[in-house]
Amino acid sequence: MSTQDRQRLLDPGFELTLRPMRYPQFYEMYRNAIRNTWTVEEVDFSLDTNDLRTKFGPAERHLIERLIAFFATGDSIVSNNLVLNLYQHINAPEARMYLSRQLYEEALHVQFYLTLLDTYLPDPNERARAFAATENIPSIRRKAEFCFKWIDSVQDLGRIETRGQRRRFLLNLVCFAGCIEGLFFFGAFAYVYYLRSRGLLHGLASGTNWVFRDESCHMAFAFEVIRTAREEEPDLVDDDFKAQVVEMMIEAVECEVAFAEDTLSGGVAGLSIRDMREYLEYCADQRMAQLGMPKYFNTRNPFPFMELQDVQELANFFERRVSAYQVGVQGEVGFDHAF
Repeated sequence: MSTQDRQRLLDPGFELTLRPMRYPQFYEMYRNAIRNTWTVEEVDFSLDTNDLRTKFGPAERHLIERLIAFFATGDSIVSNNLVLNLYQHINAPEARMYLSRQLYEEALHVQFYLTLLDTYLPDPNERARAFAATENIPSIRRKAEFCFKWIDSVQDLGRIETRGQRRRFLLNLVCFAGCIEGLFFFGAFAYVYYLRSRGLLHGLASGTNWVFRDESCHMAFAFEVIRTAREEEPDLVDDDFKAQVVEMMIEAVECEVAFAEDTLSGGVAGLSIRDMREYLEYCADQRMAQLGMPKYFNTRNPFPFMELQDVQELANFFERRVSAYQVGVQGEVGFDHAF
């Protein structure tokens, strides 16, 4: 088959042929995700409950309540977009293998946060309020509305057939990978790792380490899909597309700053809204750099405790064992074999 006739990653259809493998990088991402297998049962929350009872004042408790209220529904929103909008349009079976694995990981995160809520909020009424956060907490509702706007932007795409439709699809992918997983969740991780730096909530931090790695890999996959689509169709990403990405990132930062203003409204020593804004702008710049775009905010990372947690640390993640636990993946697959 000639290069001109070869099916592209975002062409409509449902390709089933794994060999010869068109995109081996996605298969390797799938294998790497398997190596990062973990379970919620490995996370020990036994010390966290004592921390919450004896070491937290009203401001810190409010922070945690807002944080877990966001966690209660955040990954479910990502899962819905994955099933409704991503799986049907990324047309390579090896890429869909990774998406299947990602869906499992999103379910695992939901289980982790469910366990977290049950542990931190033993009162059923408090748990019910947390699960209804997108309806009754304005700062979380604002983030949810941002997510739903971009879900709705491609909801009517039964098939991606035109350049404009592919651009809409890529913008959805940028939103969920760059803004939601790469900004909303990274902002949440900063609160967790700040508390860890004070010797608090080690169970939450331990589980967050695994979630952090998963989310970083989800971003890497999405950005590779975007890079591949641009390589196959260079005019997909033009100045207008880049301007839309910048506008999207600015809106996402403002959503997350509003959440910070709510979360830190009681005054948490060592955390300021200004520092959170700088960190969020720094994260947004990192995402734009990953997309091959110039940085917009040019802001430094104000949190030394996040330096080792930055997504760039994941570059050599799979070259070593982590948390003394990694599942082995046996066997080799030839990418260019015929049936």
